[in-house]
Amino acid sequence: MNRIGIVIPTYNPGPLWQQWLEKMKVQSLLPDVRLIVDSSSNDGSLTQATYDLFELHTIDKREFNHGGTRQLAVQKIAEQVDIVIFMTQDALLHDEHSLRNLVRIFSENENVAAAYGRQLPHIGSRPNEAHARIFNYAERSLLKSLASKNELGFKSIFISNSFSAYRIKDLMDVGGFPANVILGEDTIVAAKLLLSGRVVAYEASATVYHSHHYTYAQEFKRYFDIGVLHAREPWLLKEFGQVSGEGIRYLRSEMQYVKENAWYLMPSSLIRTFFKYAGYKTGRHEQHLPNKVKRMLSMYKGYWSKNN
Repeated sequence: MNRIGIVIPTYNPGPLWQQWLEKMKVQSLLPDVRLIVDSSSNDGSLTQATYDLFELHTIDKREFNHGGTRQLAVQKIAEQVDIVIFMTQDALLHDEHSLRNLVRIFSENENVAAAYGRQLPHIGSRPNEAHARIFNYAERSLLKSLASKNELGFKSIFISNSFSAYRIKDLMDVGGFPANVILGEDTIVAAKLLLSGRVVAYEASATVYHSHHYTYAQEFKRYFDIGVLHAREPWLLKEFGQVSGEGIRYLRSEMQYVKENAWYLMPSSLIRTFFKYAGYKTGRHEQHLPNKVKRMLSMYKGYWSKNN
């Protein structure tokens, strides 16, 4: 039987955190090893209730890196577990079987090296936020191999560490999470796993509530960071195809969804799309920008303290 671990990076998780803990406590599968890597939170959210459920490892917030911090956690628990689950502090477990359903595939299929669950929009989310979850997280489960890129293209390496799990051995065999990346550490690992002949599973029965209420400026910054990732990891696009076709398909789907559910928001959706596109294109050409400008345009500003 596989031993299961779970890792949560946190920083000032806020009032949602107590609800997060309650959702964790009632899981039908409670991981054997439970670790929080906290970037020196100072909002008082991590009370005794957290310490009762998790081991806490604290780092300076300037040391946080999406890939490096998760790899640090993996190395701390690698000898204790076979499977490691990753979640984020703003992803709420949907029901008591969410974790069990996520990791079940590892016992059923030894070729599966990673799995990710279905993300549902938070209750009260705006239409564009709901559509993003509907578009990216289908109702049917899926197994993705290297051959999937012929049909899915770049979407074949889509995965999200907001709610995912990895077989430790397979993760370490491809070098673990990259030590210093602006974001997309999950995408990079998924790509390496597929190239190594392994399988990535999407498990639709494993569900969490997770969506973002981004402003136009935040959309720009998020997509700027994605552009930086693709500029600095060009092999992703070379191996799995360009993202332009997927972007067009997404826009058409969003326009149809908004038209049917909140037609009056169509202008806002078009403006939002412009900011995403502009952010992405700017990020793809980040090498021409001074570091202080990149820091201003980025959502993950700490990355630029160590990178030019």
